[in-house]
Amino acid sequence: MKPLRVIISGGGSGGHIFPAIAIANAIKLRLPDTRILFVGANGRMEMEKIPNAGYEIKGLNIAGFQRGSLLKNILLPFKIISSLLSALKIVRDFRPDVAVGVGGYASGPLLRAAGWLGVPIVIQEQNSFAGITNKMLAKSAKVICTAYEGMEKVFPKQKIVVTGNPVRAEIVNRQTDRKEAAAYFGLDPARKTILIIGGSLGARTLNQSVEATVDRIKNCEVQVIWQTGKFYFDDFKHVAVGVHNLKVMQFVDRMDYAYTCADVIISRAGALSISELQLVGKPVILVPSPNVTEDHQTHNAMALVSHRAAIMVKDTEARLNLIGAALDLLKDEDKQKELSANMKQMGIADAAERIVDEILKVTSP
Repeated sequence: MKPLRVIISGGGSGGHIFPAIAIANAIKLRLPDTRILFVGANGRMEMEKIPNAGYEIKGLNIAGFQRGSLLKNILLPFKIISSLLSALKIVRDFRPDVAVGVGGYASGPLLRAAGWLGVPIVIQEQNSFAGITNKMLAKSAKVICTAYEGMEKVFPKQKIVVTGNPVRAEIVNRQTDRKEAAAYFGLDPARKTILIIGGSLGARTLNQSVEATVDRIKNCEVQVIWQTGKFYFDDFKHVAVGVHNLKVMQFVDRMDYAYTCADVIISRAGALSISELQLVGKPVILVPSPNVTEDHQTHNAMALVSHRAAIMVKDTEARLNLIGAALDLLKDEDKQKELSANMKQMGIADAAERIVDEILKVTSP
């Protein structure tokens, strides 16, 4: 049997890139001789992250529609045509057995070109509210791997397989002692801990929520791990000066330690974050970002809230209410147990393996 050849396309954010890498790793673990090529958008973070993970990537000159800027969209049709031509050449040259799309700018032209050339298509939809690109490509796909139930409202029911979202291996295999984790952050393992994470780039609203209520944090018995994100660290690090129970960090390298320390977690509602939090199984307060396509983070959050697996605080209300909601939750052990139990029930630890199963079905003679 000749080695499998797989194209994986998409990117733009960690929420697309890390699942894509997890799928590639799971394929290589199952079939080590597989040849994998990534296709991303030039200038986006996948062009750095994918080679760092040990995989080859080719870039397309594609960008998304820029809301509020007509001038920036003038060249968009030309970029789409150019990307389709480039994608056709990449598919012809590489001759893949299957093309896998994980979302992001490059996914559209690559999967469209693959479909035109008769290559089977697998779509991985991470959110509970499908993006425009995946909706358009659904008719051409052989199978659509989703993270949430109920996606038949936007995709053909017979093509849907609920696989979950692949997450980082260190989260799935997390076996960390609380004392060891607390020592890493210089914290007291016996003290209740809130973890605030806004993603690697950060979330201004979450940071403003800490700033607005820092006196309340300073005067309570709780300790806080606060990831500002690299964009906001210099603007907000002064808030923690003299506040000994507030550990401010630009980026948390050891998320397994952070999750182990946390009694309550405050987070944005990106698909990858939620998939990790479902496996962690701690009580969570979600603050959906309003600055995302089609408000998909609110849909993600509500999918959990409807299962009584998380609490949601609106972005517009977070500055004054978020820290208070977290402190109230820490006092309510019954609510914590309910949220934790329901969250764990929604987690899928072997998502990458399930997606590989579907890829192999599509490529079988």
